[in-house]
Amino acid sequence: MADTFTKAERSRIMAAVKSKDTTPEMVVRRLVHGMGYRFRLHVRGLPGTPDLVLPRLGAVINVSGCFWHMHGCGRCRIPAARRKYWVAKLARNAARDRKNRARLKRLGWKVLVVWECQTVRSKRETLTHRLLAFLQAAECDTRM
Repeated sequence: MADTFTKAERSRIMAAVKSKDTTPEMVVRRLVHGMGYRFRLHVRGLPGTPDLVLPRLGAVINVSGCFWHMHGCGRCRIPAARRKYWVAKLARNAARDRKNRARLKRLGWKVLVVWECQTVRSKRETLTHRLLAFLQAAECDTRM
């Protein structure tokens, strides 16, 4: 299947895809901040540059896009055009994510991954409970 955009248009569209301050990330940031927790953003010194870092708790939260990180929720549909390229690229992204999570855990960080599909309005209450449980558990671990 041929691309419906010119090479220049496709380049402009892909350049507009953000890696920071995405809508799902902003949802998570607002929820965590609203719970009274303070965090740092995109700490480059940590493996994978986690989205939210809570140093006092030794915890990180990564917000991952379902397409770019190959979540199995059904939102990750591999494009028909250049399918081989996309399968390889997305598999590399997922492998890199696993490696970074393992490295963070070896360094003693508690890691939570929040998927884009979990930030939609209809699942917000479940996400809030999940974040709160993760952060409270991390808080308990720091007290011991």
